[in-house]
Amino acid sequence: MKNRVVITGLGVVAPNGVGIADFTKAIKTGMSGITFHQSLKDKGFSCCIGGIPTISEEKKAAYLSPLQLRGFNSTSILYGCIAGMDAWKDAGFKEGENSNLDYDSGLIFGTGTSGVEKFREAIYKIDDQQVRRLGSTSVVQTMASGISAYLGGILGLGNQVTTNSSACTTGTEALLMGFDRIKNGKAKRMLVGSSSDSSLYTWGGFDAMRVMSYKHNENPEKGSRPMSETAAGFVPGSGAGALVLESLESALERKATIYAEVLGGNINSGGQRNGGTLTAPNSEAVQKCIINAMADAQISSHEIDVINGHLTATSKDALEIENWTKALQRKKKQFPYINSLKSMVGHCLAAAGAIESVASVIQLKEQFVFPNINCEDIHPEISELIAPEKVLQNTIEKKIKIIAKASFGFGDVNACVIFKEYSK
Repeated sequence: MKNRVVITGLGVVAPNGVGIADFTKAIKTGMSGITFHQSLKDKGFSCCIGGIPTISEEKKAAYLSPLQLRGFNSTSILYGCIAGMDAWKDAGFKEGENSNLDYDSGLIFGTGTSGVEKFREAIYKIDDQQVRRLGSTSVVQTMASGISAYLGGILGLGNQVTTNSSACTTGTEALLMGFDRIKNGKAKRMLVGSSSDSSLYTWGGFDAMRVMSYKHNENPEKGSRPMSETAAGFVPGSGAGALVLESLESALERKATIYAEVLGGNINSGGQRNGGTLTAPNSEAVQKCIINAMADAQISSHEIDVINGHLTATSKDALEIENWTKALQRKKKQFPYINSLKSMVGHCLAAAGAIESVASVIQLKEQFVFPNINCEDIHPEISELIAPEKVLQNTIEKKIKIIAKASFGFGDVNACVIFKEYSK
């Protein structure tokens, strides 16, 4: 018998809300977290807007010690620590140096890049023969697994503690990896999630690729326009999302709050074949990922009430909708409601899958569907495939049982997870 896996804790650091309460209010009301940044303009960026979480010095001090914060130069690790610690506390567990080592609990927390500013600092100091001035924290700040190393130590996790990295699919992949570990009895609990920094050095490459929107520097909140005819590229975002996955048996034994159940999912790759490239999806593989996720979850396509899509506000949005219609064999009015959190927070890159998974679970728990802001003009290729009313402009309260969340990443990699309202 395989273990049932439920979600017992949530944490989020997003451009439009830090903490579950503020984030829930933001997505319910369609509040954008995208703002203008003079630093981007000063550096010659075409896209001068982005989503950066607001975190005060006082808030940082509430999570990390002066020693940890000294010389701290990685927003990816900062965001991940706050989201991860919040999720762990939300699940009812202790944190800090006095917490016990827990061999039943582990961590898979992904990222794309970490501590790019520290890398830059290191390069200059080494070139100037000042290598000894790099400091004792330079390694943990610049290694990809710095986030899992920090969190694993803060929380005292004794099961698998690791970091994954699969571009925009990272967060959803981490969730499914943790799910598999609990399902197969190798852990009772897994803290899963992903983070992405707000570094100019991370965003700069995308600006150089001309895939970011430059048409809304004067009105930032209108800049991210998934599924819109006037979409002009994605808006960069940053932050972190975290979820505590737990075996149902363990959760019931602890009398823990259960947000939702993870029914199953799938991870695959298009292999950059059949139309797939580094930056474009192999549609056959995308459809197969969705179909296999439903099979793993043991549901039919008609049971899906809502889709939280990848939908980045690029030319690939219509293709994603087409892939969903083919995988589900549902079109027009038969298609589920579909939304994209990126309309409010931008594309949070490696953190996207985790933040969007948190948003998906909140919708299940609170029984509402959040809106697609900035999509008053649905792309005609999309409206040919699905009924326009399935792309909500305003939040609705609705009975939801099942949500499908998918992420499709650079390198032609895919992940799809199926969440269900918890019931005994």
